[in-house]
Amino acid sequence: MTLVTRMGCHACELAEQDVRRICTELGVPWSSRDVDADLELRAEYGDRVPVILIDDAEHGYWRVEEKRFRTALLG
Repeated sequence: MTLVTRMGCHACELAEQDVRRICTELGVPWSSRDVDADLELRAEYGDRVPVILIDDAEHGYWRVEEKRFRTALLG
């Protein structure tokens, strides 16, 4: 599970808190990537951060939909 974020993005900070809490509860490893540090990520997701990727596929963006996110992680 990867969270694509941007430095200084308040929505990204909130999403990271949710992702950290839920993934810790479920024992799911996760990482974050800075959209501005990767030209391909910026081209794909630049205006839609934060973006949640599960198995490298886009799951959602802008906010964590907790029930849907948990279901996908347990899937």
